[in-house]
Amino acid sequence: MIYIDADASPVKSAVIEEAAVFQLKSVFVFSFANHLTLEGEWVETVMVDRAFQSADLYIVNHAKPGDLVITDDYGLAGLILGKGCFAISSRGKEYTNENIDAMLSMRHLAQKARLAGRRTKGPKAMSSEHEYFFRNALRNILQRVL
Repeated sequence: MIYIDADASPVKSAVIEEAAVFQLKSVFVFSFANHLTLEGEWVETVMVDRAFQSADLYIVNHAKPGDLVITDDYGLAGLILGKGCFAISSRGKEYTNENIDAMLSMRHLAQKARLAGRRTKGPKAMSSEHEYFFRNALRNILQRVL
């Protein structure tokens, strides 16, 4: 099964298309009601409340070992890896037990810098190249897992 931290995910349509190819259920977890309705034979949408981290908690509580989670949240990725799940970002970066600690440390340092009044850069806008890389990474991990 694929779980998608869907509120800000730019790869919803790519996940729907690839999940259909692999005939794998994809669960899109939203905490905001203003999203489009996603449709497809292999698609499920779950609406959680708007409380802080509700979507993340839903995913952590429902994902099982071997499931794939798509998120850009390093904290969620770390929790998911601890459950024996796989995780990738919307840009196709696979989170692993070997790289998650460094990513969490970098996030912490950036957060400290912002609290100190420094400006930090966000990610570049999603491009067709990013989506291409994501689709390849998604296919590769699904082929490996399945």
